[in-house]
Amino acid sequence: MIKLVLQRIVMGLVTLVFVSGIVFVSVEALPGDSCTAYLGRLASGQRLENCRQDFGIERPALIRYAEWTMGALKGDLGMSMKRNKPISDIIGNRLRNTLLLGLSATLIGVPLALFLGIIAGLWRDRRPDLWISMIAIIAMTIPEFVNATLLILVFSIWLGWVPGIVTTPPNAPIIEFLSDIILPVAALALVMTAHILRMVRTSVINVMGSDYIQMAILKGVPYWRMVFKHVLPNALLPTINLVALTIAWLLGGVVVIEVVFNYPGLGRLTIDAISDRDLALVQAIALLLAAVYIGLNLFADLLTLVVNPRLRTMRR
Repeated sequence: MIKLVLQRIVMGLVTLVFVSGIVFVSVEALPGDSCTAYLGRLASGQRLENCRQDFGIERPALIRYAEWTMGALKGDLGMSMKRNKPISDIIGNRLRNTLLLGLSATLIGVPLALFLGIIAGLWRDRRPDLWISMIAIIAMTIPEFVNATLLILVFSIWLGWVPGIVTTPPNAPIIEFLSDIILPVAALALVMTAHILRMVRTSVINVMGSDYIQMAILKGVPYWRMVFKHVLPNALLPTINLVALTIAWLLGGVVVIEVVFNYPGLGRLTIDAISDRDLALVQAIALLLAAVYIGLNLFADLLTLVVNPRLRTMRR
């Protein structure tokens, strides 16, 4: 067991190093450099050369990559030229705001998806299943920005219940964001719930049709005892990875949602950094998002190994 855990951790670290190299090479391949973007029309002659010397851009790429990687391990992601601040200071509050949004959507979406998926699976092809499946399919097919726009139209413009556009500054206390995140959380949780509940429904149906469940029914095991003791534990195991992947998907979906609602999170900062051609900031955000994505997948793999003894015995 310990050996398997160590293998997964090592694989995660190797993947992160590989991703960091791809991010660095991709940024290096963009036309121009950070100083060209920073100076704009003044990017020529001695001014451009001085800028490159000040920020060390003239040095070989391999040396800069090694220094950037070592700095990232220490929490130093470099300087943002456009904002003239350490990137760690810029990302801090934005990351907190995005985590608040993602965590809120997860705490609402995952339990709701499990509950609805179990109901749909146990009442297969009956009215609860038909209604839940229909709503889930509609939610899955409508893009996030359309969901967000409709929520703003209905609950902000027509009803006037909650604000549609966030005007709270990024460094404000968390309590000031509580009313601002209602619609963004609803937009994220809607799609996340739909994806997870479809998987849970399918898993419950497969377990209900398995031989040992049919044997339990023939032996007269009480229905709800069989459901809670045998069906649900075996049906929910395959959804662990899906839940982690869906939460990781939030990292991509949150960019769209934050732009629509003008929410001051990491997604909105990414778009602003790309528009400003703040390449160092784009590079740092990409590495951070990759680390979170890899971490979530690693956590899901380890959790699956812990709760499913069969996987441990299969790898011996």
